[in-house]
Amino acid sequence: MPEDYRISYRKSFMNTVSNMGASLLYKVNFSGFTLILIFYTIIQMRHAFFKRREIIKQMYVSGVKSMMVCGIVALLGGMIFSLQIGLQLKTYGQSDFVPTMIINVMNKELGALLTGIILTAFSGAAMAAEVATMKVSEEIDALEMMSINPVKYLVMPRMAAMLLMMPALTIYTVILGVIGAAVICYFQLGMSMETYFRRVQESIWFKDMYVCMLKSIVFGVIISSISCANGLKASNGALGVGHATRVSVVSSLLMILISGYFITSLFYGGFL
Repeated sequence: MPEDYRISYRKSFMNTVSNMGASLLYKVNFSGFTLILIFYTIIQMRHAFFKRREIIKQMYVSGVKSMMVCGIVALLGGMIFSLQIGLQLKTYGQSDFVPTMIINVMNKELGALLTGIILTAFSGAAMAAEVATMKVSEEIDALEMMSINPVKYLVMPRMAAMLLMMPALTIYTVILGVIGAAVICYFQLGMSMETYFRRVQESIWFKDMYVCMLKSIVFGVIISSISCANGLKASNGALGVGHATRVSVVSSLLMILISGYFITSLFYGGFL
């Protein structure tokens, strides 16, 4: 092997290792920054009453505006799931179990998961882009120069609004998913509405409900904190805004899936 080729190969290998190390250090640094941001935001929650106008505004932006999308996804999700499961169970004469499966799946997993995914794309991306734009245009620096805490002024209202709207939208998604499944059970499986909703009511368990609410709260913290953290870390002008928005959506989705798995494993894996 020629000496020049060996030197070039060695430099390329060292650059690759260096880039991987720098990327790992940045991710660790960003994770720590996000955790500290969550801690400071929770402390600033004591000022929520004085920021109620901004919180209500963020509740409208994050929750009310996304109700249409959540409703459509929930209805179609419930219809698709009940159709696939119902047609399979109907061949074995077990279509009566469809309502039980629908309410269990919507309560345990799909309700909070679908809502989290929708709000990540709908509200999380908007949060990251808004905060990142303020960061690169030096508006956040101006707030700090005026002795205004950016966490109290920007992050806390958004996290408070998300914590309030995520459980409400999750309940909304579960209800519409059950209604969508009822339509399929009535028209495709020949099940009466009275029988369907009676079986749904009999299959609702308190544990499933509070686990669903716990997931929605955790997902709300994940979406708001990661989106705002990426916005606060943005740099490099318009490119930085796009990068912060993209990374916040991907990171939020991954953390929603990971945390959802661990919560399910904690409560249904024999631990609690």
